[in-house]
Amino acid sequence: APLAATLVQLAISRQREFLADASSVELTRNPQGMINALLKLDNSEPMQRHVDDASSALFINDPKKESGLQKLFYTHPPISERIERLKHM
Repeated sequence: APLAATLVQLAISRQREFLADASSVELTRNPQGMINALLKLDNSEPMQRHVDDASSALFINDPKKESGLQKLFYTHPPISERIERLKHM
């Protein structure tokens, strides 16, 4: 797929994660519970094995924690951004 199409697909995937977070809060009425779960994931041990790009979308938290332009290729938004959005709900 062309690079532009891939970037759009990944951006949509990240937006869906935000929507899933908001839906979980709407369903449970417990934003702090979701925040606590995300913090627990963020503080977990990093992956010790290589995860290929196709499999990274299956994880709750993006296993490829890199920076810079690599963020454009994330399948999930950074947990810090997810938590900030949840704090404003």
